[in-house]
Amino acid sequence: MNSIAENIRKFHEAVPPGVEIVAVSKFHPDSMIMEAYEAGQHIFGESRVQEFVEKVKTLPSDIQWHFIGHLQTNKVRQIIGKTSLIESVDSERILDLIDRESERAGVVTKVLLQVHVAAEEAKFGFSPEELMNYFENLKYRDLKATHICGLMGMATNTEDTERVREDFRTLHSLFEEVKRKSIDLKGFNQLSMGMSGDWPIAVEEGSNIIRIGSAIFGERK
Repeated sequence: MNSIAENIRKFHEAVPPGVEIVAVSKFHPDSMIMEAYEAGQHIFGESRVQEFVEKVKTLPSDIQWHFIGHLQTNKVRQIIGKTSLIESVDSERILDLIDRESERAGVVTKVLLQVHVAAEEAKFGFSPEELMNYFENLKYRDLKATHICGLMGMATNTEDTERVREDFRTLHSLFEEVKRKSIDLKGFNQLSMGMSGDWPIAVEEGSNIIRIGSAIFGERK
């Protein structure tokens, strides 16, 4: 089995320029994150608020932390000012709360809106209709301390690569439609899609952020 450092090196060689790799470090100890960090990986993804907050305290201050999990309203305040990007903003209610808490803390928080296109019912996210409705009604103009940088989404968990490709294509098409319709929306340029099993298809379909866990750190014990 390859070391974490070897996996990082292989990913940095395989992934095209302009595509950011988020090493999904949730449930992995600081020692494994440091091994990846020392191999040149500086963007990490966490999905549990308590675990994330503890890691921020103990790990290098130049790590760029992406929060990628479902965010509960009562946990928002704890992560404001600690993330370089919250990828998983899955409702207008959470977005407004992030905005209020960011303004209160005197910071600008960068976010992606999570869109639900996969076949699974249990996933979180804006429906394509809710997403377009949000932008068509120019609601983003009301944000005071939050910058919407793009979209995030997941493909259906299936062996059917055509279905996976179709989901990524739908996400990319929504991303382009938002850009086309919201011409005063500055810096809307990030599309996060693709994980360990399907990232090559995601990149082919326009992803510029991929979230890689098991292919870097191995399966969680």
